[in-house]
Amino acid sequence: MEAAIITIMALLFLSFVALGVYATVKAVKAAKRGVDRTIDQARRTVEDTTLRAKSFGQAGTAGELARLRLSLRTSMRATQEALQAGVGEDASLKESLELFHRLSAHGLELDEDLKRIEREPDRAWAAGQLPELTARTERITSSADALRRAARERALRFAEDDLSSLSAQIDVEAGALRHWTTTGPETTSGTTGTSGTAGTPGTVPGAASGSSVPGGQGAASGSSRPGAGGEPSAITAPDPRLTSYPWEKSARPETTT
Repeated sequence: MEAAIITIMALLFLSFVALGVYATVKAVKAAKRGVDRTIDQARRTVEDTTLRAKSFGQAGTAGELARLRLSLRTSMRATQEALQAGVGEDASLKESLELFHRLSAHGLELDEDLKRIEREPDRAWAAGQLPELTARTERITSSADALRRAARERALRFAEDDLSSLSAQIDVEAGALRHWTTTGPETTSGTTGTSGTAGTPGTVPGAASGSSVPGGQGAASGSSRPGAGGEPSAITAPDPRLTSYPWEKSARPETTT
């Protein structure tokens, strides 16, 4: 029994040690990736700042090469961010992202060529390569811009369609909540007709019909016969508590136990 307990404790200890080692390795790798991303971002920021300064501060071949590299890097980075942000919501952008990866290979190759031309000591030969490099840069940046704009227009179109559908549903729901606006006039006209039939104060119901019949029958009607005190009976107006509306709940009957 004691040997079994010792074995179980040893296994638990080894499991905790293995789990701790695994967690430590994962944490170190995550920290390393974070540091690498930070270093890469800092290096890109420095390079972009340097290229921007060269494009504005230097003239001739060096300034033109810096402008081409800056334009290429800016366009490719913006397209990559747009596609990676939209591929999580739109699966159709996966194919566009694959095409961009192929385009990125050409962009990296062009960027390396531009770097080599910058270090070329023969300025005249470097200036002669500018037209071909400019054409390649424009082709790559135009393709990247087309992908980015198409992805953004697609996202805007989906958002507009969703907003239109939501607005239509809200209009239907708002109309359903205002259902009394369609039944209200009918209820009002019915109430008016009922009050018109009951007559106006001071007028005995059935007086108009009583005038067209013999006097004996009119006198025999209960509405025109005087009461016990010799005075005509009062006309009872409709009880407003008995008027029902379509949005009111029906009263529950009282029960006695």
